[in-house]
Amino acid sequence: MDASQRITALEDVPTDSTVLFRVTDDSDGEREAILVATENGDDGTDGEPEEDRLACWLNYCQHLTHIKIDKGSGAPMRNGELVCANHGAYFDADSGECTYGPCEGAYLTDLEVTVDDGVVYLTDDDYEYVGAGPVDDDDDLSSSSNVKI
Repeated sequence: MDASQRITALEDVPTDSTVLFRVTDDSDGEREAILVATENGDDGTDGEPEEDRLACWLNYCQHLTHIKIDKGSGAPMRNGELVCANHGAYFDADSGECTYGPCEGAYLTDLEVTVDDGVVYLTDDDYEYVGAGPVDDDDDLSSSSNVKI
C-alpha cells in the first residue's frame, strides 16, 4: 500500500460516527470525505473482508451540495444511517442512498478504500489523500442545525 494514502487505523473508525478527511482530484481541488463503519462492521466477526465493513463518501449532502454531513466533529448517525443535521436527510451508511428527506433516492458519491494490516487506505484512482480534518474554507453555510439528534 502507498503510505501517502493512509487515512487511519481500522480500530479508530467509530461505529456511531465518521472519520473526516480531505482529498483532492484533478478538477475540483480539495474536498472533504468521510469514512464510516457499516452494518457489516459491527463486531468484525461476520467473515467479511475488512474493507467491506467500511464505506467512504464525499462529505456533501445531495439535497444542497454545499451542506456538509460531518461538520468537523463526526456525522450524526441513527440506526445505521448518516443524518444531515441541516434538513434531516438520512443516508444508508452501506449504500449511500438517501432513504428519507428532500433528496430521497439520491446517492452520496463513493470513494474506494482498502484495509491492509489493520490500516485504511484511500485507493480510489480519482482522488488523492490530503490529510485529516475539514477543509478550511471559512464557509459558515452549514454551521447551524435544523434537526434534533
